[in-house]
Amino acid sequence: MVSMKKKIVVNSIIGLLFFGIVVWLAVGLSAGAKHNSQANQETSKTDEWRRIKQDKQITIGLDDTFVPMGFRDKDGKIIGFDVDLANAVFKTMGITVKWQPIDWSMKETELNTGNIDAIWNGYTKTAAREKQVAFSNTYHNATQVLVTLKKNNINSFSDMKGKVLGDQTASSGDESFNQHPKVLKQYVKDQKVVGYDTFDKAFNDLNAGRIDGLLIDEDYARYYVAHQANPRNYTVTVDGFSVDETAVGFRKSDNQLRQAVNQTLSQFKKDGRMKHIENKWFSN
Repeated sequence: MVSMKKKIVVNSIIGLLFFGIVVWLAVGLSAGAKHNSQANQETSKTDEWRRIKQDKQITIGLDDTFVPMGFRDKDGKIIGFDVDLANAVFKTMGITVKWQPIDWSMKETELNTGNIDAIWNGYTKTAAREKQVAFSNTYHNATQVLVTLKKNNINSFSDMKGKVLGDQTASSGDESFNQHPKVLKQYVKDQKVVGYDTFDKAFNDLNAGRIDGLLIDEDYARYYVAHQANPRNYTVTVDGFSVDETAVGFRKSDNQLRQAVNQTLSQFKKDGRMKHIENKWFSN
């Protein structure tokens, strides 16, 4: 009888100890999560310009398949219009750019948690994005276009009626597609779009006939088509979407960084350096 009582007491003590450990771990994890959350919030509230100048380096996020803005050449080197422009802008400040490929659908999160210091990659100003980032002054304009295979005789947005459309997930084209349903969305099959993480994958499916059209930034479309073996195989249709303003995305707290970039972009426009870089990438 005494032995049975001892067992009960021992088991009760073990149970209480186990419960205490579980509670301790839960409190610790909660505190850690709260600390990390506070750290991320602090990152988003701190102007990082002093740190960037001291380090003489800035990390810029990009989709490294987005021709001609930022992409990899045959040797794997990151090149492009935005790459040349950003490198030149920060070179005037004695700062080196570290280019960081990112998941484009997570770009604002990467910025606001401090993994990158700017988004500079054909980044279009939109009302939704302005809630999450602070934009530089506009430095380039383009629009969204429809790319199709010429053999399919699609020459207007209405010709996409009942056909399959593709675009890049979380791109400005994807946002325009949904915000302006009467421009293109009303025509395509099921009023839905096939989303891709990169445009090169979307072009592969277009060429294979798995989609009938691709909604894409005009710069990418014209550069891609111009560099194909037979550009005449494609049709690029401009029909209904407004002109997009391209700018650099910064954390809302980084006022000094944004001002420094704005001043340099303005100077580049005045002295011809902007035009020189544009001619290199857009005069095909």
